[in-house]
Amino acid sequence: MAIISLVAISFTIDQANREQERLSTDLQYRSSLLAETLRETIEPSYLNQSTEYLQFVVEKFANRQRLVGLSVYDHAGNIVAISSTLSPDISTSHIVVTEAMDANAPSGDFVTINDLKMHVTAIPLHDENQAVVGALALVQNTEYIDTRIGEVWRNNLIRVFTQVSLLSLALILLIRWVFYEPMRSLVTALRDARSGKSTTTISTPSFFTPLVGEISNLNRSLIEARLAASEEARVNLDQLDSPWTAQRLQEFVKDGLKDRKIVVVSNREPYVHTRVGSNVTYHFPASGMVTAIEPIMQACGDTWIAHGSGDADKLVVNAQNKIRVPPDEPKYDLRRVWLTEKEELGYYYGFANEGMWPLLHAAYNRPIFRKEDWEQYQKVNTKFADAVLSEIRHLRKPIILIQDFHFALLPRLIKNSRGDATIGLFWHIPWVSAETFSICPWKKAILDGMLGADLLGFHTQQHCNNFIETTSRELESLIDFERFTVTRDNHTSLVKALPISIPFSNGKDKTAFTEEENIAQKQMLEKLGVRTRYIGVGIDRLDYTKGILERLKAIEIFLHSYPLYQGDFTFIQVAAPSRTKIRKYQQFAQEVEKEVNRINAQFKSKNSGPIVLIREQYNHQQVNTLYRLAHFCLVTSLHDGMNLVAKEYIAARHDQKGVLILSEFTGASRELKEALIVNPYNGEQTAEAIHIALGMKQSEQIRRMKKLREVVRNHNVYRWSAELLQILSDVS
Repeated sequence: MAIISLVAISFTIDQANREQERLSTDLQYRSSLLAETLRETIEPSYLNQSTEYLQFVVEKFANRQRLVGLSVYDHAGNIVAISSTLSPDISTSHIVVTEAMDANAPSGDFVTINDLKMHVTAIPLHDENQAVVGALALVQNTEYIDTRIGEVWRNNLIRVFTQVSLLSLALILLIRWVFYEPMRSLVTALRDARSGKSTTTISTPSFFTPLVGEISNLNRSLIEARLAASEEARVNLDQLDSPWTAQRLQEFVKDGLKDRKIVVVSNREPYVHTRVGSNVTYHFPASGMVTAIEPIMQACGDTWIAHGSGDADKLVVNAQNKIRVPPDEPKYDLRRVWLTEKEELGYYYGFANEGMWPLLHAAYNRPIFRKEDWEQYQKVNTKFADAVLSEIRHLRKPIILIQDFHFALLPRLIKNSRGDATIGLFWHIPWVSAETFSICPWKKAILDGMLGADLLGFHTQQHCNNFIETTSRELESLIDFERFTVTRDNHTSLVKALPISIPFSNGKDKTAFTEEENIAQKQMLEKLGVRTRYIGVGIDRLDYTKGILERLKAIEIFLHSYPLYQGDFTFIQVAAPSRTKIRKYQQFAQEVEKEVNRINAQFKSKNSGPIVLIREQYNHQQVNTLYRLAHFCLVTSLHDGMNLVAKEYIAARHDQKGVLILSEFTGASRELKEALIVNPYNGEQTAEAIHIALGMKQSEQIRRMKKLREVVRNHNVYRWSAELLQILSDVS
């Protein structure tokens, strides 16, 4: 369309120029003829010095057609007679008159008189001897020429606009019906094939036939591969130690749970919708729980109920407060529960994160218990119970998977209304000793609420032992130490250690990074301005339980103890903001930044320090890039249920290199024996582990990483889910 417009404008410019030239030439020709005719009338009167007659003649011919007026000049250039329509002060025409008398020939030119465009034609007057004695000047209005040129432009532009509009309409129709609709059909077919749905018939024009053929072949291959995977998964259902995949988990659910529906309940939602200008976008939150549970829901879930925390969450849900997720390839329903600001402050920031969180993490931070927070905690648990009961009202024997310490009361609330529901409560954080937990003012209500579940899952056996001991001290109940069950009010709860994991791939390990991965690493280093030889990485929420201050101190000790690494070592710490409304977290963030600045100032070289602090949330791809470029990953949690960062680092290192330095106070340390296990409170020990990691031979790195990857591969989140669901099925 731009080209058509440019061509049309070029032709219009040429046409306008030629039209102006034609009209100007015609005007000059007619002016000359008229001047010759009038000279025959005016010349005798001028010679007879009949001024009155001359004035009569110039008035007579004034304002005829485009003739504005006439004027007669003597040989000195003085005006003898002039039409009343002309101003005596027409100095611009004097030049034309002078030229005509000097050349003794007609002369003409375009001039501007009183801001009007005119054409002046002058012709000399002669006596009997043909001597020049004066001149006759004709002044004509030339605005009609501009009017005509304007018409040319207007008509051509209207023509161009009409042509472009028709062409645009034709292109829109062509794109929509010949390209867009067929391409949408192809995309739908590919999406259906990828998600396992029956492929719809592809209707496209004939010139798409080769592409349709290739897509049909691809669909056929995907279907055959999926059938083969399903068959293999069915064959391996009874072999727990064989590789677990999303496909095998799906087959396990179909075979073991039949038509029973699975509903997950958590405070944190898997997808958060937010406003970015006038658009709505989404992100995956920084949460170990979400990282672990989301792949399960994609494999076999039905509904996930969670708190809608995004500022655009309400804009994308339907009348039932639901949305299909993941947004790019929907596989399950996300139902959002709305909380008021008062409820969120009391239940989440107050009781859950200022009370329960520090209480259940032995990180030596005093928990804060307020009655008003406890009341909001009860209220929100009841609100979620209503949402769950509404969701399962038409389901028979549903399975409810409740996540974490935000919903300690929820199992009992659901069980009291739906005794046929099978309820599992998985506790993602540690459980402390009975003496420590006893300080909670509402300990009995919390324990009773949890025991409404049929299965209570913890990461480690120690956490199970602590819970059983706590229950035996605080509640009247029957405890079976052989089966690890608690019976209260004729309901039995099984307490089980189920260490959670990640969706680790079961493909063969590659011995090197791909070119794309190498490029991503280089771009990441350039973005962060890192040019050192040795690199370490830490990925955490900005939480005091993650031991960030302790690891910073260990890095300082390391650089003091091994000065050869000064200027050639960088530690990249990604610290995603967390619970920023809580004063303790605000203070902790300030402490971390202050400590980073202090250490960087101490070891500053070439305008940069050894620590790069990133106080923002990185997506999965960015985190994996950091994992792959680092020589070691530092996990120094002061107390952690599992810590999936350790397993994510192992999964990212398919080159089988790199070293994991892991706190002994994480649940992961019970499984990942080939990591360098440290006490994060011992800065010298952690510093020495960093030195060992940077000096470790590649052969030793590969030996350790192979074993670590084997552990995570064999105990991935799909196997964890199968074990959890199998226990729930047996319990029910």
